[in-house]
Amino acid sequence: MPSDEQLAVGLLGRTAYGRAATTLRALPFLAHARHIVADGRVLLRMPRSWGYHRMCAGSVVAYGADNLTSARPGESLWTVQVVGRCEEHEPSTAELERFGPAPDRVDGGPFEAAYLRLDPQFGTVHFTDGATGPL
Repeated sequence: MPSDEQLAVGLLGRTAYGRAATTLRALPFLAHARHIVADGRVLLRMPRSWGYHRMCAGSVVAYGADNLTSARPGESLWTVQVVGRCEEHEPSTAELERFGPAPDRVDGGPFEAAYLRLDPQFGTVHFTDGATGPL
């Protein structure tokens, strides 16, 4: 039976976007990111112009995603979170292809990607049973 960490990482592989939680001057901070799962790690792509990657790199980060708006009728709802050290990452050509096309522009300026790698140390998974009603 997989651990919660393995199950969480597996479920992250079913989604494309999530949120990274870290701190900014000791205050909580959330940043959305595009992600893929590779070799048990969560790879993130964020707009470099926002600078959020600098707050995440070198820190412990929580990263979460869910299927709350994408579950099909009758499918269980789930939400997952993984926590681990986050570092800058230079993606391989295969990883870049898996990320898919990037936006042309973000906030009116050209998009330049920043890539991060999250090495999960633990994870949590929460499910509903069956119907896609509110949690």
